[in-house]
Amino acid sequence: MSIENTIQRLKSGNDRYVADKMDRGAQDIVTRNGLTAGQQPFAIILSCADSRVVPELAFDTGLGELFVVRVAGNIANTSSIASMEYAVAHCGTKLIVVLGHQSCGAVTAAVNGGDNGYNLNHLLAHITPAVQASPDGASVNEVVKINAQMVAQELLNRSSIIGNAVASGDVQVVPAYYNLDSGKVDFL
Repeated sequence: MSIENTIQRLKSGNDRYVADKMDRGAQDIVTRNGLTAGQQPFAIILSCADSRVVPELAFDTGLGELFVVRVAGNIANTSSIASMEYAVAHCGTKLIVVLGHQSCGAVTAAVNGGDNGYNLNHLLAHITPAVQASPDGASVNEVVKINAQMVAQELLNRSSIIGNAVASGDVQVVPAYYNLDSGKVDFL
């Protein structure tokens, strides 16, 4: 499947989700048993860990179709990058979507600043560049979109596996934004 067809497949699935007309295919015992020998997901989704954002549902996909990496703020840390490198190098996945979302708590915490403890401060440090790159008075949702765009670029800069695959035209990295109120995904 071409990268353009992959993006269209995600958009079509999201249209079904928004319209509440999901297929819910590939979620049965036959599919599950067929996946015991391996996986070939058609897209990687780097998503926030927020419980309100479920990529498999938002794109109306089934088992084995998406390689989902979830971490608060959809940040590119060493572990999330390594997970995506695995899918690119070993599963042949051609598309990475960095999926930010409306009212993201991690981005809100980064915008608000303050001491949130060692671990959360470490995570929020990955979002700080997006806060700093945002215009004064930018809403949290504007910062979320800037963060998704910056993380998409960061994947190319911090991973030779992903960067080389993009440079050769084999992989594309696309930022996107999930609207909590409608379920619509906007590709940025």
